[in-house]
Amino acid sequence: MSLLTDLINLDLSDTTDKIIAEYIWIGGSGMDLRSKARTLDGVTVKSSYTRRQYSKDPFRRGNNILVMCDAYTPAGEPIPTNKRHNAAKIFSHPDVVAEVPWYGIEQEYTLLQKDLKWPLGWPVGGYPGPQGPYYCGAGADKAFGRDIVDSHYKACLYAGINISGINGEVMPGQWEFQVGPSVGISAGDELWVARYILERITEIAGVVVSFDPKPIAGDWNGAGAHTNYSTKSMRNDGGFEVIKKAIGKLQLRHKEHIAAYGEGNERRLTGRHETADINTFTWGVANRGASVRVGRDTEKEGKGYFEDRRPASNMDPYIVTSMIAETTILWKP
Repeated sequence: MSLLTDLINLDLSDTTDKIIAEYIWIGGSGMDLRSKARTLDGVTVKSSYTRRQYSKDPFRRGNNILVMCDAYTPAGEPIPTNKRHNAAKIFSHPDVVAEVPWYGIEQEYTLLQKDLKWPLGWPVGGYPGPQGPYYCGAGADKAFGRDIVDSHYKACLYAGINISGINGEVMPGQWEFQVGPSVGISAGDELWVARYILERITEIAGVVVSFDPKPIAGDWNGAGAHTNYSTKSMRNDGGFEVIKKAIGKLQLRHKEHIAAYGEGNERRLTGRHETADINTFTWGVANRGASVRVGRDTEKEGKGYFEDRRPASNMDPYIVTSMIAETTILWKP
């Protein structure tokens, strides 16, 4: 073990009560994550951070923490990429609070070779075999980057993120992790921290993570962030009728949602590769080609949840989750 590794893995709790807090915020593009560290008194943190979104730091470990922040101007106004500010207003509305909205977000992403910006495992300047064997596949010729993916999975669990699973996706070099079920604004908080952890792990591995909704043109699946959603009324007996009414509201505001569901999504939502056409709203039971999919179990039991399959992989979860709640609970057509 090198001296550098020894120093990185130093356990500060043996010699000091000080901890390192890594403050994370969303940069100007709306997708770039920035961070900086600060030394804090550990005793103070335990008493004052109980109401702030923070996680155990899987990189420094010990008592060190990651802190997800929302950013404001010197005048106290939220900066343009601070979408949490408005989302918090929606999620604090009494009608939304009463419905206890649950979210499960399926975050797809693509691992790229650092210098080539070409998917991991793909031959330089060429293409692998056609899609088919890669989804949830195993083997050196089917799964590329599993060590990164599994490291991310465990790091998120260590950090206290409610990550519920991982799997290889349809396009080789593409993967997915799921966050949830999470209530209200915590879904956005947890997804952003999980994205930050993924960025840090790929940095260590010398690989680039892409959230582009269509990283490779042609006959390859794009990358989405399917958002599963339910309210208390949907989960109770008779909930399927509530679900159908909610889907009807989403259909009426389809264009507004599409406009907010991620940049470049028109390259992904073509009506092919397990997507609906971007200009047409459809829904169906067990239909991967629909805008909104309802599970067979939900139909059978008459209650449950539905899946909005329109959000792109680069969507802002604060926007998507709060918009779905606002449309289905607060909006009166």
